Amino acid sequence: MLTSDSAVQVDERGETRWITLSAPARRNAYDEEMAEAVALAIEASSDVRVVVLTGAPGAFCAGGALAGMAEPTTGAMRKLYRSSLRMFDAIRTCPRPVIAAVNGAAAGGGNELVVACDLAIAAESATFGQTGPRVGSAPVTGATNVMGVQIGEKRAKELAMLCRRYSAAQALDLGLVNAVVPDAELEGAVMSWADELCALSPRYLEITKISSNVWWNAARDSFSSGLGMLVQAVGSPDMVEGAQAFLEKRPARFTLDPGDQRKGDS
Repeated sequence: MLTSDSAVQVDERGETRWITLSAPARRNAYDEEMAEAVALAIEASSDVRVVVLTGAPGAFCAGGALAGMAEPTTGAMRKLYRSSLRMFDAIRTCPRPVIAAVNGAAAGGGNELVVACDLAIAAESATFGQTGPRVGSAPVTGATNVMGVQIGEKRAKELAMLCRRYSAAQALDLGLVNAVVPDAELEGAVMSWADELCALSPRYLEITKISSNVWWNAARDSFSSGLGMLVQAVGSPDMVEGAQAFLEKRPARFTLDPGDQRKGDS
């Protein structure tokens, strides 16, 4: 039995392990420590049949924690990016099926967690969407590449570029989730799917899962290069303004770089 970190709760329900992101004050947004704890819990889950990832009441996951981005340091952001990539990789390389039980907002990196999971079941009140360009970032660990395979390139760019919010019903129509159920029935529905999986061959489920990673593996280099570009942009005016605007609950005011602004005909 795994022990629980203060921000990551781990418990067993039969042959299924539930991993709960538990930082309600920041809507279960992950920092470096939470991402590492989630990765460790998933990496240690070969002793169960199914893994479920969910959030504490109030949200599924609001993505990466933005508090440090208003005054970022390259070292701290590099650690956050590295730990978040480890968390996503842990989901994809876990030998067991990983189900996202989306009990609230899945925003930014939280939406990318849904992309990374093998299956996703959403409560009717759940919402989905990317936040990158709205908050001075870019969704390079799934939303700009693998999500296009799942829901189509144009739709994926719509989510990644326009930063709109989508209801659970819309997410189902897009193909981002497998099922939508009333809020009160989410846990029961997830356990029903988990029970189905538990009755199947774990060996051949693992083969099925790992062989399905061809598109994830093909995009994996782009994750690293994308995160490298984000590191180079640490402290940029757009990152600072985006984070400050988010924390101050106001619209961000982004401007063109001076070298890109029109100087008139010459």
